[in-house]
Amino acid sequence: MSKRVYISADYSTDNGDRNVVDTLNKWGTDDLHKVDFIDMAKVVSGSISNDPDCRICDLKQEFNRQINASSAVIIVVGDKTASRKAGSSCSRATNDQMSCSCTPYKQNTLGSKPCKVIQTSSSETDDDVGNINAYSYLRHEFEQAKKRKKTIIVVYNSLRKESNWFPSYMEGYESDAQPFWTKNDRGEKVGDYAYIKQVLGYA
Repeated sequence: MSKRVYISADYSTDNGDRNVVDTLNKWGTDDLHKVDFIDMAKVVSGSISNDPDCRICDLKQEFNRQINASSAVIIVVGDKTASRKAGSSCSRATNDQMSCSCTPYKQNTLGSKPCKVIQTSSSETDDDVGNINAYSYLRHEFEQAKKRKKTIIVVYNSLRKESNWFPSYMEGYESDAQPFWTKNDRGEKVGDYAYIKQVLGYA
């Protein structure tokens, strides 16, 4: 039976973690590995981002929907994960609408636009992390998975544990984090599918 698994990772072309995501997606498309992986790149390339007025809050709301529909979330920790700030420029949670502005998705050259969120409300009693916040996209995905009590699988984009890469907001999950890469019998660097299979409950 196929499982739907959300991937949270740094997609930056500058020292990002796309290599891990590409390997996971490859596993999800062959006949051997029965997992339906949904990654952030697929989400932001979908219909939500085709809206010319797509904002940070719209993307976070879509991330919530995709995480809610998944049985587990794989979080990839790379050497730049803790310092990534993309998605954190929204100030609407602590300021009124008139004093806030942001740049629609992939429209940096066109400058910012006035905030379109008229009213905000507390998410304390809601099942989801509110999409109006100053979290980075990566932290927002983690907080949503945690709040919705999803199975969270943390892997390092490395052959070893890299504790100094671990974001402080993920405190409590470090002991379970494992290297994504391993060496096969020929000494080649390969993804550790045996581990991923085990933590997803297929072993």
